[in-house]
Amino acid sequence: MEDLHDPFLLRDMAPAVDRIRTAIARRERIEIHGDYDVDGVTSTVVLKKALEMAGANCGWHIPHRLQDGYGMRPEAIDGALERGAQLLVSVDNGTRAVAAIQRARELGLDVIVTDHHLPESELPPALAVVNPSRTDCPYPNKNLCGAGVAFKLAHAVLLGMGWTNDRMTRVLESFLKLVAIATVADIVPLTGENRIIVKHGLNGLLDVRNPGLRALLNAAGFRDKIPNATEVGFRIAPAINASGRMDSAGQAVRLFLTSDPEEAEMIARELFSLNQERQAAERAIVDEILDRCLQRPVTDQDAALVFWAEDWHRGVVGIVASRVVQRYHRPAFVLGVENGVAHGSGRSTDSFHLLDALESMPELFTKFGGHAHAAGLTLPAVNLEEFDRRLREYASTRLTAEDMRATTKVDAVIGFRDVSEELWAALDQIAPFGLENPRPIFATLGAQLAGPPQPWKDKHLKIAARHDGRSLILKGFGMGERVDELSGHSALDAAFEIERDWFGGLGVIARDFRPA
Repeated sequence: MEDLHDPFLLRDMAPAVDRIRTAIARRERIEIHGDYDVDGVTSTVVLKKALEMAGANCGWHIPHRLQDGYGMRPEAIDGALERGAQLLVSVDNGTRAVAAIQRARELGLDVIVTDHHLPESELPPALAVVNPSRTDCPYPNKNLCGAGVAFKLAHAVLLGMGWTNDRMTRVLESFLKLVAIATVADIVPLTGENRIIVKHGLNGLLDVRNPGLRALLNAAGFRDKIPNATEVGFRIAPAINASGRMDSAGQAVRLFLTSDPEEAEMIARELFSLNQERQAAERAIVDEILDRCLQRPVTDQDAALVFWAEDWHRGVVGIVASRVVQRYHRPAFVLGVENGVAHGSGRSTDSFHLLDALESMPELFTKFGGHAHAAGLTLPAVNLEEFDRRLREYASTRLTAEDMRATTKVDAVIGFRDVSEELWAALDQIAPFGLENPRPIFATLGAQLAGPPQPWKDKHLKIAARHDGRSLILKGFGMGERVDELSGHSALDAAFEIERDWFGGLGVIARDFRPA
């Protein structure tokens, strides 16, 4: 904990804290303007709780994904004023909200922006813009997620409370539980300070007193077990995200703010039910895209992919874009069209900077933003064909056929006998794993098949193999369609990760395979 950076190293932190303390002293109404994903939800909760600890009169607002779209808009300023706000603090958004913050300025409403998204050339005219991605910000960790930046503001405000070090540490550690979940969910690098946040935050999940977080963990099956970063990403974060994807993210915020365990359990069940709806909507769109790609196969001439349709749910297009990238290994955008307007999300590979691509054709969009590997946009549907053409053209000048070829990078070649508790203990020392600190991938070459791969729960595979006198079952999640690739072969080369399985044993998770 003592290795966390001083929050006042962030540019504009001092004026932000001063304005918040003035608002507290004057009993002004502060409103937090959040976002509808995991990062935005947890940012909202952490900052609201911290400001209330400092004595603030604090409310919150999160836009509706389908009704309001992403980010802070001028109409959001009008709404905040109607609710009595005298100071607006954004979390996980606001860096590109120049028009909205200009309106706030005209109406006399002070705005503090806390965000981590890449800024445009012009920063918004806010009282403070606390964002480590600013080129003029000296903060050592440029890779904080939105909740990480909100946590820094919370820390800076609470430093003025005169608390003992022990109390401050206890409060910060309680916040890190949610910040860790956001850091994993937002896929920022798990190195440096982010590694500290996730390590301490996940360890804290063994002792959870927040009724909402406790109900969420219980519903995900972690009643007596600490989830690792992978489990947070695949079991916990999607349930929080489902609220904003399929309905209103306000329900997820209420989950973490309620003090009623029964209400918390009810909301947690609703979130997991919404996540099942999200999965069904996602599968339907993926199936339709794959059908299109069967009719018109993807070739090396397709350096980028754009798909759209009238009836696609906007809440899941980002996840679908990720699935397309995983399958075809090139940047992809997926968009839903409503009333002549297309809303969508894109995902990319390590070889292609998505936001740079969009900034090469800004006249096509009414709104866009994001990162190197993820972006969102809105544009008139009449521009879709032109966007498709220009993105493919742009990508073709920057990607080679090699960039678009599926590869699995292996860290070490081992035998099945090397999969041991000793190896697991060594791996555990370099956890938590994530972006820029990936879980090591091992390969075993020439393992003998103990029969053909077996389908498992429709979309997965189990592959039984033997090597060096030891048998293992490799679980291939999402590999069901590859069931026939080893037909007629007696041996395989397998790339895999080692994980602790649900029952405490060692699991072997296939990442790729081929005939030996």
